[in-house]
Amino acid sequence: MPKSVRILYDAITQLNRIVFKIASALMFIIVPVMLFAVISRYVFDSPSSWAMELATLVFGPYFLLAGPYLLHERGHVSLDLVQNSVGPGIRRALEVVNYPIIIAFCVILLFYAVPFAQQSWDYGETSYSSWNPVIWPVKLFIPVALVLLGLQAAAEWLRVMLDPAAVTADGDADHKVVS
Repeated sequence: MPKSVRILYDAITQLNRIVFKIASALMFIIVPVMLFAVISRYVFDSPSSWAMELATLVFGPYFLLAGPYLLHERGHVSLDLVQNSVGPGIRRALEVVNYPIIIAFCVILLFYAVPFAQQSWDYGETSYSSWNPVIWPVKLFIPVALVLLGLQAAAEWLRVMLDPAAVTADGDADHKVVS
């Protein structure tokens, strides 16, 4: 792989790794809030009007922002049965086709997600619940995550296209980040 492409690949992957680690820290908010909700409801018979909604609102960005790095780590659902039954050449061809499909998916969703987030921002959208928090920040993470996922898919596609040895015979991909 050319050095400039490797630098770009590593930069995109490092950005998504940092975002992933920050998003993972959101679990330190979600778990205690859900624990509070369960204890207040079942132990004290006093359900919270805000705890489960907060956990849901925080889980959205966690889920969205962890996805791009998960693509790099090959943690998404895939057709392992098919990929493990074919050789590295066909596996590579499948990846060469797969990543542009992911990029197209991101572009199409981005086309709808940006106006969706913009409208939420413009109206100062809230959840209209009894707690009624502002939710436009959560909706802003949708286009951000789509851009990050599209960039990671493009980086992975370049890796597969420019490095024939990127897909090995055992099905594992050489996708280590140079630190």
